[in-house]
Amino acid sequence: MPGGQQLNERCEEIFSIQTSALAKRIVHTGARSIVIGISGGLDSTLALLVCVKTMDLLKRPRKEVIGITMPGFGTTDRTYHNAMALMKSLDITIKEISIKEACIRHFLDIGHDLNNHDVTYENCQARERTQILMDVANQCNGFVVGTGDLSELALGWCTYNADHMSMYGVNSSIPKTLVKHLVKWVALTSVDKDSKATLLDIIETPISPELIPADIDGTILQKTEDLVGPYELHDFFLYHFLRLGFRPAKILYLAEQAFIKQTYTETTELGMEVGNYDEEIIKKWLRTLCRRFFTQQFKRSCLPDGPKIGSVSLSPRGDWR
Repeated sequence: MPGGQQLNERCEEIFSIQTSALAKRIVHTGARSIVIGISGGLDSTLALLVCVKTMDLLKRPRKEVIGITMPGFGTTDRTYHNAMALMKSLDITIKEISIKEACIRHFLDIGHDLNNHDVTYENCQARERTQILMDVANQCNGFVVGTGDLSELALGWCTYNADHMSMYGVNSSIPKTLVKHLVKWVALTSVDKDSKATLLDIIETPISPELIPADIDGTILQKTEDLVGPYELHDFFLYHFLRLGFRPAKILYLAEQAFIKQTYTETTELGMEVGNYDEEIIKKWLRTLCRRFFTQQFKRSCLPDGPKIGSVSLSPRGDWR
């Protein structure tokens, strides 16, 4: 990513591509509404901003965007209140549907212990949310807008046939670090004061799927970057791997030059920082990417449609074919 004014121009172009692509899909399908799940996290926030600006572009009321927040066992007050505040300030249709009772009923049906917080416990919640979104879309003659980003798709960090699935994924070729840039750019340039305050807090919230209950103080325990690694490293790896075709050894060498004993602060007008990592940490997360990238290909083989934004895409119908 460039710095300074060039970064603002790049963000404006990317956001324009996203909104134009979604507008085309809405017109082509004749959808009367679009439905999106709002978690209070980065990805769903960017997708919501795209949905709202798309309706403005089409000169249609923002109320045709149906935002649904679906509190579960791991939802924290911070993400819940941010989700509600953002939907309210952007003036979209708001729905709140708790998934707790439905998941408890499902655990009883399949004989799963509610206190066993394993992958079944987590994925049940993600799939319940997707079922709600798609059924509401049927009710409203609309379609579901997906929120997953390129970094998550590369790592396979999504639940198959849950947050992995939608009718159109507006973030599908945008890496996580760029999602953060875009949300901050929108916050500083394109929204009202209330929305800006909420967006800036969302940017500072730890990235988490929030599928495991928080601690007694409401602090998020399940932090994505603790589990799969820092996204700034993974996006660096992906750029050199996917776009340039470099081998892991060369990527490791380049990452060491970029990240060891260096800290860049205020490198852009958006004030993003780059962290410090030693050689063993870089190796660990590069191994994680290489392993997960290949074992999780099946999730990318049936991706929903989405716009190609940059020079790299993981669509099975496009670049990655």
